[in-house]
Amino acid sequence: MSRRCELTAKGPQVGHKVSHSNIKTKRRFLPNLCNVTFISDALGRNVRLRVSTNALEERRPQWRPRRLPAEARADVRLPARWS
Repeated sequence: MSRRCELTAKGPQVGHKVSHSNIKTKRRFLPNLCNVTFISDALGRNVRLRVSTNALEERRPQWRPRRLPAEARADVRLPARWS
């Protein structure tokens, strides 16, 4: 399973781990992902997505899930705290 947010497409980044003696070694910064269930009126069922916590904290998101069919994307009901 890939470490990529299904809404914002945020994925792993590469950087350096810097020691006390300033030796730089490669490391990966992984996104903080969690499983979230969205309610879809068009599909008539719940849709589970892996979403970054950064995407969950947005107050009024401008995105719609990409994994859904095109006609169902506009009808996804967002959680009440985003309204």
